[in-house]
Amino acid sequence: MAEVVVIGAGVAGIQAALDLAGHNIHVHLIEREPSIGGHMAQLDKTFPTNDCSMCILSPKMVDVSRTPNVTIHTCSEVESVDGEAGSFRVRVRKHPRYIIESECNGCEDCVHICPVEVYNRFDAGIGVRKAIYKPHPQAVPDIVIKDQEHCIECGLCYDVCGREAILREDTERFIDIEATSIIVTTGYGTFDARNKTQFRYLTIPDVITSLEFERMINASGPTGGKLRRLSNGKPPRGIAFVQCVGSRDIAAGRPYCSGVCCMYAMKNAMLIKEKNPGITVTVFYNDIRAYGKGYEEYYERAKDLGVRFIRGFPGEVLEENDHLVMVAENTETLEMETVHPDLVVLSVGLEPSGGAGDIAKMLGIPQDETGFFSIADQKVGRVLTVKPGIYVAGAATAPRDIPDSVAMGGAAAMRAYLDTLRAE
Repeated sequence: MAEVVVIGAGVAGIQAALDLAGHNIHVHLIEREPSIGGHMAQLDKTFPTNDCSMCILSPKMVDVSRTPNVTIHTCSEVESVDGEAGSFRVRVRKHPRYIIESECNGCEDCVHICPVEVYNRFDAGIGVRKAIYKPHPQAVPDIVIKDQEHCIECGLCYDVCGREAILREDTERFIDIEATSIIVTTGYGTFDARNKTQFRYLTIPDVITSLEFERMINASGPTGGKLRRLSNGKPPRGIAFVQCVGSRDIAAGRPYCSGVCCMYAMKNAMLIKEKNPGITVTVFYNDIRAYGKGYEEYYERAKDLGVRFIRGFPGEVLEENDHLVMVAENTETLEMETVHPDLVVLSVGLEPSGGAGDIAKMLGIPQDETGFFSIADQKVGRVLTVKPGIYVAGAATAPRDIPDSVAMGGAAAMRAYLDTLRAE
């Protein structure tokens, strides 16, 4: 049976794997995190319908895990790639999980008894997890991972695990795969808001990023979906969103528009107003870019719900008594606007995922000046690279929303499928 390697198991990679598996192609889905799903698994709702993100993603995650034609490699990274189209040799490094994967049933008895708590990266740092944990309740595969760096070897998890699935020692191993094609769906990273010092991110507790806000407003997040100020735990009376933090900023090395920031800020602003009508919500923006089907109507709906949009960029965030102060010139009215929010959300832009440069060098495919993978032709070859047999999809090529990423994942899958037909 022909085989294809998909690097990155976000929604684009999952879609590519499902489409290929449906054509009787065996897929090796490689993900460096303990669970598949990517950034979409962190989100609460999706625009412009406000559908539950995991209600869309979870069935795909479960389907791909149950499909016989898909082998999922979590905690894994591509070590090397040799060969050419039709005959690639891919070496995968599988990092130790300290769990016998075939024995763990995800009961989480070990998690409940573990005494160690550390910041949870899946919750963007505003929540905590144990030293042995599942990233989130809907994780696939539904098994735990032991964080050996923070484990104190108290022994409680070994004693409570009736299946004896937890290992005291484990080592990395290598897997060699022969593949006809490779699809790169490594997704994106988010701009480090610390680089915009005027907003005092991580200096003022109540200045957070959009991803942290997504986890806060999520019912499965660290606050159970309740809005809280990180400084004192009280509900905020006013929330301000600042757009284009790490987008359309030549000085920060991010000259491009990230495409999704306007829309996800509107989405979160509407969710606030629907659940907490008494909270004042202000959005500071440069331009509203609502370019998709139904997006302009979504913008009008946000205004109808009472979200205030100020076309201006605040110079800095200041502290005053128990709230924050932001001043900006409204370029539509030419008046100075002063806002006193309790919580400031920085709408951070998208950037290439960590390690994208290493993968590009390994595969021999170029990156553009912003670090995203270059595609062969914007019009007729949006998933093609300069190297035959290697395809790219989703936010690995540029900032993209979920529907675009899914469509590109399917397109890349069909290109890889044609390669397998030629190789037969």
